[in-house]
Amino acid sequence: MSASPPRARPLFAAFLLLLGSTGIAALWTLLSLAWNTQAGWMAVVAAIDAMLIVRLGRIGRRPLRALLALAFTALAIALANWWIAGAQIGRLFGLLPWEAIPRTGLHYAWTLSGMANGPVELAWYVLGLLVALAAWRWP
Repeated sequence: MSASPPRARPLFAAFLLLLGSTGIAALWTLLSLAWNTQAGWMAVVAAIDAMLIVRLGRIGRRPLRALLALAFTALAIALANWWIAGAQIGRLFGLLPWEAIPRTGLHYAWTLSGMANGPVELAWYVLGLLVALAAWRWP
């Protein structure tokens, strides 16, 4: 009889996923600001990151893994878009990104992200969410 590896505790699992989502969103924002683009392809990187955290952290079973990877990929997409919009507006006022982002309201960031994201970026976001759903297939 073989012992199965221990599962992560729910609070620790949530912390890992939140840390991963915010970390990848911060990297996405930095790349976007450096290259002056939305960098929509980072949604796929965020999905792979979420899948790895879910798998390596032994978080949940297959259906739960896929849902968690999907949710935290969507969170990374939303955070990155909010932070990119806030940082871009902050540049205009001479503010540093961490000064401008908290001042940018969610509705304003949503409007700016809607104007900045074209069909290509939206396709990358959908692809990233589909990749996150592939966590269902991992053992």
